[in-house]
Amino acid sequence: MQNGPAVRRRKLGAELRMQRTEAGLTSGEAARLVGWHQSKVSRIETGASGVKPADVRLLLDAYGVTDGQLRELLMVLAGSDDVGGRHHWWHAYRGVLPHTYRDFISLESQASGMRTLETSVVPGLLQTPEYARAVTRAAVGGLDDAEERLDALVEVRLARQDVLRSEPPLELSAVLDEAVLRREVGGPDVMARQLERLLEAARLPQVRLQVLPFAAGAHIGITGPFVIFSFPSTSDLDVVVLDQLTSSLYLERKEDLQAYSEAFNTLQIHALSPEESLDYIAGIGDGS
Repeated sequence: MQNGPAVRRRKLGAELRMQRTEAGLTSGEAARLVGWHQSKVSRIETGASGVKPADVRLLLDAYGVTDGQLRELLMVLAGSDDVGGRHHWWHAYRGVLPHTYRDFISLESQASGMRTLETSVVPGLLQTPEYARAVTRAAVGGLDDAEERLDALVEVRLARQDVLRSEPPLELSAVLDEAVLRREVGGPDVMARQLERLLEAARLPQVRLQVLPFAAGAHIGITGPFVIFSFPSTSDLDVVVLDQLTSSLYLERKEDLQAYSEAFNTLQIHALSPEESLDYIAGIGDGS
């Protein structure tokens, strides 16, 4: 398990090595093309050292990589603030967002798919403004600048939801433990609107929502929530994120990805179908 930057560095290096190999170049030949020492290329490819976005662009040009989507993703992994002439909106909140949250948002913004198990709260991408404020208030309530941070963090939470409306939109598959639907966050009115929002979202073609009822008993996800990000062009960049109170842990090994993917598939099998889940959420909203 690693932090976000370390994972991105290694994944970026591995992808650059793959692109170099596909271009039919040795590391020494690649180094000569861009005017570097071979050791610099090796350090970048092993993730031993960071790499500037400008250097990534130089390597991609040398390797003849023309896939715009792949180039943009690799530039984001390199920490570029400006990709395709578009400034990444979350940088305006640098003073408020922890590094781990910014890492998460940068991955989310470039992912093509997101699979998530939630055991306590509604996924951030599906929260109403009122629900988001109640959840965030619980997290920052003890800080001196709580109200100011609260406003900013809620803005960020809502801005993140644009990935569901982008072209192409993020494909979201979510399994929600029934506790998510029963926990009264923000009071009955806030929760009623949140359940309505889930019903609306579940009808979107890019969203697959399933409920894991209490009747399912103990399940493989009982140890806690997780997120699996999938990326366009290459599966080698897929990553599992485990959110902790003060940080996020990233699992990148193939065996970890396989284990969590299989766990998610198992959860989907034991959960209600999307159609049954709609009826179940509606029933809870009606007080049943």
